[in-house]
Formats: sequence, structure tokens, C-alpha cells
Amino acid sequence: MTGPDTAPSAAHSWPGVSVVMPVLNEEGHLRAAVSSVLDQDYPGEIEVVLALGPSHDKTDQVAATLKADPRVRTVPSPTGRTPNALNLAIAAAKHPIIARVDGHSLLPLGYLRRAVELLDETGADNVGGLMSARGVTDFEKAVAHAMTSRIGVGNAPFHVGGAEGPADTVYLGVFRRAALERVGGYDEDFSRAQDWEMNFRIRESGGLVWFSPTLSVSYRPRGSLRALARQYFHYGRWRRHVVRTHRGSVNLRYLAPPTALLGVVAGIVVSTFISLWGLTLPLGYLALVVGGAVAVGRGLPPRAKVIEPVVLVTMHMSWGAGFLTSWRPVEE
Repeated sequence: MTGPDTAPSAAHSWPGVSVVMPVLNEEGHLRAAVSSVLDQDYPGEIEVVLALGPSHDKTDQVAATLKADPRVRTVPSPTGRTPNALNLAIAAAKHPIIARVDGHSLLPLGYLRRAVELLDETGADNVGGLMSARGVTDFEKAVAHAMTSRIGVGNAPFHVGGAEGPADTVYLGVFRRAALERVGGYDEDFSRAQDWEMNFRIRESGGLVWFSPTLSVSYRPRGSLRALARQYFHYGRWRRHVVRTHRGSVNLRYLAPPTALLGVVAGIVVSTFISLWGLTLPLGYLALVVGGAVAVGRGLPPRAKVIEPVVLVTMHMSWGAGFLTSWRPVEE
């Protein structure tokens, strides 16, 4: 099926692609991220639109040097919030295909070519693939492994992989501009989870979101337990806001972490005031986590294997706490 906005075949010209990047405090990563876009083996036109937030490092100076390439443009993003920055960059973009890329992402060489081919082949409004978490330190390796395992994040294909096909959401995304305009762009109420929320509206409007494991983008996980806990607390908090905004978006997968947290807390309370049998719940949960970590932890360095159960508990409990305490939208 050939969509109206794409025609990647020998008989037609390849559509232009605008890569939009929300950028804030990316001094150390921005140059490599932009280079990974400009070096793509894509036959059509490419532009990069950087939405520059109020950074506290030398990000703006790096962006100024990148503008020496005429394919790179910048727009100011006064709030620095991701959904606002994305909408500003999309408004400034000139091409019919919009690819979201983060300021610390590294696209593999054939990413844009394959994405546009998939838009053409499937008729989808958005295509994307894997969030390929890769750590450097032992702690990051443990986190990366947890983020790509079912015991860590459930069965979401963009985390754990799977067969190519329709999906609820994908990592980053390459969109038809017409689809973004049809649903009104990113919802600026969502500091987090704006990708999932956007893809929900695309699907509700009759559009198709397509996952392909061939579209894999590297991601470096948080480097400390505190940063990981904060990240997953806000993931849970904003996912609850998606559920509150779109009642039809609830998934049993989202209820697992808050259920586990409530079970652990209830067990501790019961064991403290009523009976030691209450410890069955927290000890059972801990046994499942440790057993799961051992079962899937093959290939990890020894220290990372020891760390992984702590990482898993932190992810589950933080996500659950965020979900349960999300009474209304909050800024980070």
C-alpha cells in the first residue's frame, strides 16, 4: 500500500524528512545525535530542527556550530518541556515526514530509509521500533537488562522486541505529518508519556501504529539508583494521567506494579500488627524477583547480576508509587 505522503520506490521521488529534536542540556551528546541523522543513507532531503530549551550548559553553543550545515535549523523552546518543544519543531519543519529523535539518541545508518519504506508498505501513520538500552557501567548494564526483559517492563514490544506488526506505541516514531495534524500534535499537558498518549489518539482516529524490530535506537540508562527511581516514579505518575485522560487506554500491565506495591505494604503492616504470616506477600514478591533475575540474567557481569534484583524492585515499586499517587498532572 502506498500512502499519499510517501513513495519510496524507483519510480517515485523519496519524500523529504524533517527530524525534530527537543533539546535541553545535551552539550555532551547533541553533536553525535545530529551527526547520526545527517549521515543517514537516505535518498531524499533531510533537515534537522532543534527546539532549544533554556539549557544550563553549552548546548546552545554546540547547536550554533551545527547550524554551519544548512540542513540544521533551530527554534527557541522557552519552557524546555518536551511536548512543547516537539510541537514548535514540527511547526517549523517543512517536510511531509516527521521523525522524532532525542538529543542523546544515535540513529543506525539505515533508520530513516527503512522507516519511510515501512510507512509506504504498511500505510501506517507512525512507525518505530526498539528502545535498545545499552549500559556501560555494571549498574547501567543491570538497568539495561531489566528494561529489555518481561520481568522488568512487561511485554511492550518497543522494550522487549517481538514480531513486526500493529502496536499500541513505539519508541520515538516516524510519522506522516498529516496524521500529526489530524490529531492536533502532542498534548502539552503531558511532560512524560506524550508518545504513548499521541499514539493512542492516532489509533483512536483510525490510524495505524506499526512496530518493527529493524528500527532499533540505542538508549543509555540512568546511572544511579536514585535517578532510576525518579525516572520510574514519573513514568508511573504520567501513565496514570494517560489512563485518567483516556479511559479506554488502561492495560492490565499497568496495574501490576501498583498491585505489587500494595501487596508488599499490606504484608508488612499485617506482619507488624497482626501476624507474621503477612510476610508471605513481600517475601513471595522478593523470591519472584530474585528468581526471575537469575533466570534471565545469563551473560551479565557478576556484579550486574547482584545488582539486578535491586534494580527490578526499584523500577516496580517506584512505578507503582507514582501511579498510586498521581492525583493530578504534576511538573517534575
